[in-house]
Amino acid sequence: MTQRFKRLSHSLYECKYHIVFCPKYRYRILKEAIGEYVRQQVYQLCKQKEEIEVLVMNIQPDHVHLVVSIPPKYAVSAFMGYLKGKLALCLFQQYESLGRRYWGRHLWARGYCVSTIGLDEEKIRKYVQWQETQEKQTEIVQGKLFE
Repeated sequence: MTQRFKRLSHSLYECKYHIVFCPKYRYRILKEAIGEYVRQQVYQLCKQKEEIEVLVMNIQPDHVHLVVSIPPKYAVSAFMGYLKGKLALCLFQQYESLGRRYWGRHLWARGYCVSTIGLDEEKIRKYVQWQETQEKQTEIVQGKLFE
């Protein structure tokens, strides 16, 4: 059984966030190998920051959902600047073809969506996991429109 609250030297906390961010122009680039690479890099980058833990992650072709625990010593905006910046550098280095689509080396859209998770954490977890099945069903329906 995991403890609900975590400790720092002078604080006891439970700070969990649902974060959504997407590539610039909402291009659907996070498929197959690139999506898996993003998944691996997010886990690796979060391990480099002390006490940050990815609880749930879902990568769609055009956006990323994260449920992440961030201690109060880090601002969410600073964490997102770090994550999106380092992730973009890794992606441009690994996949040179992205540099042609994203000239100027601006991979991610400017902002992101963040909400805190309190008592409704289970609902948020189910939503993040449900998102992928919903996306697939929508693609099937929309694909039939053009047949």
